[in-house]
Amino acid sequence: MPPTLIQASDSRYPSRLMRRLGRTAPAALKALGNLDLIGLPETALFCSARCPGNVILATYDQAAKWRDAGRCIISGFHSPVERECLRILLRGTQPIILCPARALPQRIPADWQAPLAEGRLLILSGFTAAEKRMTTEFATRRNALVAALADEVFIAHATIGGQVDELMRQLSAWGVPVLVAARQIAPNA
Repeated sequence: MPPTLIQASDSRYPSRLMRRLGRTAPAALKALGNLDLIGLPETALFCSARCPGNVILATYDQAAKWRDAGRCIISGFHSPVERECLRILLRGTQPIILCPARALPQRIPADWQAPLAEGRLLILSGFTAAEKRMTTEFATRRNALVAALADEVFIAHATIGGQVDELMRQLSAWGVPVLVAARQIAPNA
């Protein structure tokens, strides 16, 4: 299945991206999978890379609840907790929107292929084909994209002063409902 290019002028381009991101919205999105998933109510999942054990287990339980309820989850699925949540969600039948912090992958992992073929997985990127390696800057842009698309946000864990904590300020400005499971002061603060 070839990727789809959605220019900002295209009627399929999500209007809330322009509303929330303004000039920083991607000029185009590249998509692989079911584009109809963009129109569903979405819960964004974010978790800092370092996370306390009790929060990890509670987040896995939450992912199973979303899976069983059929909730569409959008995330970069990059941090260790987010990746495990993706594995939990892939075992269900609910829709998933995966946003890498780089161009669309050249090869689709085996565990993504069936959900992609079933129309319940959408891989969505705001990066050009030349932007193949994830960087901190790309992760920040990807997180803004995910947050701007979401109807609500679940933050499993945010380190105060970290990227996810910074994103929370933007979500507040946009009026996006946010549930924060845990926050922790950075060790070097």
